[in-house]
Amino acid sequence: MNKREKGFKYENAAKDFLINNGLEYVRSNYYSEYGEIDLIFKDRDFLIFVEVKYRKNSDYGFAEESVTQAKLKKIINASLNYISEVNWNEGCRYDLVAINGEEIIWVKNLV
Repeated sequence: MNKREKGFKYENAAKDFLINNGLEYVRSNYYSEYGEIDLIFKDRDFLIFVEVKYRKNSDYGFAEESVTQAKLKKIINASLNYISEVNWNEGCRYDLVAINGEEIIWVKNLV
């Protein structure tokens, strides 16, 4: 399995996890000139932009430690582009689904 296939596998696991936790799925892999958003969900009047990170083990740190300020900036800029495209006028937030081996951790409100 190549890196891209592995990414899609764990994004799908995160998607299923969030759906099972009551969020409404909107779309996957939104690309803009600013970067990519892995998953987009709705929760009542909020759009939730989700970054998914996976680590097989902790040899290089945990998945939740791997989101840099530069990555957050790209996600925020891409989300602003998406918000403009769909004319969204409600709230939004930025979450992380970190997958460490088989453990899934949902971190709400990264920013």
